[in-house]
Amino acid sequence: MVCSGGVMAVIYSIIGFIAFYQDKLDISAFSFVVVGGILSFLWFNIPPAKFYMTEIGYNALSFTLVIITFMTDTVLLLPIIAFPLFITLISTILQVFSVRLFKKRLFKIAPLHHHFEAIG
Repeated sequence: MVCSGGVMAVIYSIIGFIAFYQDKLDISAFSFVVVGGILSFLWFNIPPAKFYMTEIGYNALSFTLVIITFMTDTVLLLPIIAFPLFITLISTILQVFSVRLFKKRLFKIAPLHHHFEAIG
């Protein structure tokens, strides 16, 4: 989850700047507080890791991100801002459909970033 934490920090920073530009200072401040929390998590997650985010933390970040995008009217920008997360999701869905329909894998390992690690 370190990679997704770093990606989420960038995404929340972008949303924070958009909210600041829209003069929604409370949402902007909240976004940057979340960025600070993610960066402190990444600091303490340097090997040997002191604690782990797990799916609970990642789901909380994801749900909060969706709520913030609704509050800032940037829902249509979310696929562009969160492109790395969508690529991971799409590659996993494609892998599952390919295995079930054609009995053949598209990638060595899903999601896509693990495939890139596997091929070197």
